[in-house]
Amino acid sequence: MTAMHCTHCGGDGLVPGFIEDSGDSSRGHVRWTEGALEIGSWGAIRTGRPHWLVDAYRCRDCSHLVLFTRPQEK
Repeated sequence: MTAMHCTHCGGDGLVPGFIEDSGDSSRGHVRWTEGALEIGSWGAIRTGRPHWLVDAYRCRDCSHLVLFTRPQEK
């Protein structure tokens, strides 16, 4: 695997972290959902769509956030 680097400044000092979801009924982390946002009568429609966990890294040099996705554990 190629070493990760900052997509803004090219720095290689990426610090792992996470983006917290602290809203009502939150699972504590954000997820990326495939497809355009659709709103139904009960809110966003997510059923039947692939979900991916989001890994976040902050560049030590410029503080830019770099996000990667990975499949959700089953």
